[in-house]
Amino acid sequence: MSTAHAGTGELRIGQLAKRTGTTPRTIRYYEELGLLPVATERDAGQHRLYDEADVERVLELLRLKDLLGLSLDELRDVVTAEEARGALRAEWHEGDPSAQRRRQILEEAGTHIAGQLALLRRRREKLDELERELRSRQGKLRVRLRELDHRSPPDS
Repeated sequence: MSTAHAGTGELRIGQLAKRTGTTPRTIRYYEELGLLPVATERDAGQHRLYDEADVERVLELLRLKDLLGLSLDELRDVVTAEEARGALRAEWHEGDPSAQRRRQILEEAGTHIAGQLALLRRRREKLDELERELRSRQGKLRVRLRELDHRSPPDS
């Protein structure tokens, strides 16, 4: 049986949650935070419906949250930057902007990417710091083990 609702490619919230490995509560929370667009208009009593783009978006949100350990605010910043870049990309391709506007579009897109790279660098620095701490602890444990080996008489 297909997860699509009535063969239209639309999914209910439970189906979206199952496809993305999360919960309906998380999907609703992401909507409340603006991380996920509110589902298509519906009449009272009707189910919320989602599509494949929503599946991809939730999967990307979860990947970024997991991979980078982003807070929800940071995740919202990343999403906002991606949406802004998407709007700039659409303006570039759909219209016929002047050379001056094309330069502005590229500069704005560059600013969004720079912000995302700064976030990534901050995360990497924190991970590097944690790795250094763990390696230091590991080294101390090895020293103590060697000290024990030299102090303890061999078992007879």
